[in-house]
Order: sequence, then C-alpha cells, then structure tokens
Amino acid sequence: MNEEIDPAVFTELLTTARRDASARLIARGEAIRGVQEARNDPAGADDEHDPEGATLSDEWSRLEGLRRAADAEIGEIDDALRRLEDGVFGVCASCGRDIPVGRLLVRPTATLCVPCAERGR
Repeated sequence: MNEEIDPAVFTELLTTARRDASARLIARGEAIRGVQEARNDPAGADDEHDPEGATLSDEWSRLEGLRRAADAEIGEIDDALRRLEDGVFGVCASCGRDIPVGRLLVRPTATLCVPCAERGR
C-alpha cells in the first residue's frame, strides 16, 4: 500500500461515498416504481402523446440509467474497500507504482495512476 495513505481517512471517505450511493440507489428504485405504477394506471394520462413533456418511457429509461450508475459506483467502492483491507489500495493495477494521494482523494476508487489511465484511452 502507498505509505502516504492513512487507511482510516480513506475508509471513512469510501464508507461515506457508499452510504450516499446507496441512498441514491434506493431513491432511484422508488422513483422507478412510481413510474411503473403511473404506466400501469388505466386512469392515467396518455403521456406518450404529450408533445410538451418527456414520456413515462423516457423517464423510466433515464431513472434506470441513474440506478445502474449508482449500483456500479457501489461495486467500485466495495472493491476499493477490499483493496484497503488487502493492503493494495493506492497501487496502480497496471504498473504497480503508487497512485498519488491527491488523485485518490478526488477519485478514491481509482485503480490506475494518471499515466496508465491516460494510456488506456
């Protein structure tokens, strides 16, 4: 593990990020259920023909994309927490060099140093 890393600081940072992502995941799920209920309501307006607004299908797709993003973020955070436990947090998965602490503070789920991340583009 990168010797400049304080595991307690990053554990707290990642735990907070996971809690926030989990809250977003729950909120997106509830919003999707609301859209599903509106679509299944026979008394509901025929929004598919509303020229001025987004359709329920559009909203469902948008919310599903946001839900998937929150779910993926939780997976990345869990992976970072495992790397912390395993003592390899802050080590580039490609070249094995230390990832600068500044990068990890901005993107604590980073698995690559900046040069390796740029080469991957």
